[in-house]
Amino acid sequence: MSDTRFAYLLLLPTLLTVTALAIWPLIYTFEISLHANSLSGLYGDFVGLENYVQILSGQRDAILPSPFLSLQDPINSGLIVTFIFAFVSVILEAFLGFGMALVLDQQFRGRRFVRAAIIIPWAFPIVIQGMIFYIMFTPGLGFATELTAWLPYLSRNALSHGLTALVVVIIADVWKQSAFIALIVLAGLQSIDRSLYNVAKVSGATPWQRFKLVTFPLVMPSLLIALLFRTIGAMRIYGQIEAIASCSVVPSLSCMVVQSFDTGNYANAASVAFITASIIGTVVSIYLLKYREV
Repeated sequence: MSDTRFAYLLLLPTLLTVTALAIWPLIYTFEISLHANSLSGLYGDFVGLENYVQILSGQRDAILPSPFLSLQDPINSGLIVTFIFAFVSVILEAFLGFGMALVLDQQFRGRRFVRAAIIIPWAFPIVIQGMIFYIMFTPGLGFATELTAWLPYLSRNALSHGLTALVVVIIADVWKQSAFIALIVLAGLQSIDRSLYNVAKVSGATPWQRFKLVTFPLVMPSLLIALLFRTIGAMRIYGQIEAIASCSVVPSLSCMVVQSFDTGNYANAASVAFITASIIGTVVSIYLLKYREV
């Protein structure tokens, strides 16, 4: 047996597991999305791509928990809110996580304790973290309401408005997930050959030049992997929204899926779920192409 066939033979159990747990449910979800909603069963008559056409064109907005795409009311649009949350949170987490990794890569007293302190927010369960931020921004309970009262566009009841609640959810996600990016980037920094920095110093390179020409290019693959996982997680955000502000205030694509499923609109839930999976698949493909270039 050739090495290639032997490798595929070793991977066969994993491929079968992935097929059973991921690919088959995705296929079944797509099958449900090709049928009409039914009050008496899982789905009704076969309608083809009609569900997708009506959802993307806005004809199902009155039935869906929130509009799928609405330029007139973007903060109440599931697709726009998801994109805003994913873009802003991932960008902030990348900057903060990269900065924390650079600090933790240095030699200083108490570095182990600092690493442990950074990991703590990431170790919090989503529900507990959500309740912390919910209490912080609840009038009469949390101290954050006193701070937001002095800031523009915010109020003492920030969790009752779509825009301000979205800001709170983004802050909560950045507080929790920046450590994840920091840990992966730190692993990449630790793998860099330190002799390269000595060569750069002898050549007269400034600290910025050492970062630009040595650190950043070599740690870029690790950073892309971290951003890939965080983008996937941000695109399917649900738990933090429901725990902090509820899906009725901050709608997302995953919120629309869960709410449609709970109300018995299984075809709508399956259609939005497959659209979400398609968007995530496209984003993953872009990341993988960029990773291959790097």
